[in-house]
Amino acid sequence: MKIEIIRNATSQICSFTDHFKGFDNVDAVRKIFGDKTKDTLTQIRVEFTSATLYMRVDHEGTLLVNPHYLSSGDFTEIYLDIVHELVHVKQAWSGENSDPSVSYVERPLEIEAYRVSVDEAKALGWDENRILAYLDSDLVNADELKQLARTLEVNCGEMDDLVLTNQ
Repeated sequence: MKIEIIRNATSQICSFTDHFKGFDNVDAVRKIFGDKTKDTLTQIRVEFTSATLYMRVDHEGTLLVNPHYLSSGDFTEIYLDIVHELVHVKQAWSGENSDPSVSYVERPLEIEAYRVSVDEAKALGWDENRILAYLDSDLVNADELKQLARTLEVNCGEMDDLVLTNQ
């Protein structure tokens, strides 16, 4: 993986390519944006803010990144989160919105984004337990994690043996 993530936020707002380099050569990202990947990535705005826990995309398609997470999080998890959030950028720019009345793990836009990041985790050689640990976050409880894992066809048979971070 020949990418570079500049992990210190030097300004509040910048272009995606100012902090995330080489993503135009990542197959998973090229599948998201197609032939216009390089140009599209230069158009994405990034805002560093502690108002988000990790990363998310606002309704305009701006990538919001917590600067502490960027500087201290696991490099590969940050990479997978970026891939996940790039799916949301495309969705936002296409006018797709999540229905907040639907459970987080049942939202089609989340499932699409998680599927891309899980496929990328598998391509990186991650095993099922590491993928489950990646999917486990403050956004889901144990039952929702199992549901999300099953939806994404991640084997959660050993999940009872895992120590979940959100419990």
